Amino acid sequence: MSDPRDARRETVRYRARFDECGPGGVLRTSGLMRWAQDSAWLHSQRVGFTREWYAQRGLAWLVRCADLTVTGQIAMGETASVTTNVIGIRRVWARRRTDVVGADGLPAATILTDWVVVDDRSLPLRVPPEFTAVFGESLPFEPARVALEPTPPGAVELRFAVRDHEIDPMAHANNAVYV
Repeated sequence: MSDPRDARRETVRYRARFDECGPGGVLRTSGLMRWAQDSAWLHSQRVGFTREWYAQRGLAWLVRCADLTVTGQIAMGETASVTTNVIGIRRVWARRRTDVVGADGLPAATILTDWVVVDDRSLPLRVPPEFTAVFGESLPFEPARVALEPTPPGAVELRFAVRDHEIDPMAHANNAVYV
């Protein structure tokens, strides 16, 4: 784990498990997203924002947008270093940058994730002052937006329900499931 004096950053080591890899023996993009999410949660806990802290305040973070850039591969069984860093806080938003580095020391992925803090009704709220107290003032950022093209004629629509095993400990659908 990271130096406890550096509240903005957390580094965690993950081993690419058999079930996280595709037929070619390489970590799937959903595995990268899970590592980013898990390292963010471990970081939150380390600096005092535990499940209990969130539950007492009726708060949660929801991913609004994630920009994943894959620059290398993590092979099955390889242990990678995952560093997450709070790089922006603004109104109801926070941004994390997560860097994944392979065992060879080469970058494998970068994930920029924009989160929105919500109350127990899933309505956005201002980021609590406790976060600025821990992470300090940060550089402003423009929240990411995904520009969608119009739906093409004849497109197939698929509907599905969230299954129990896709619900995370905060009772939300886990975004990595759908990558």
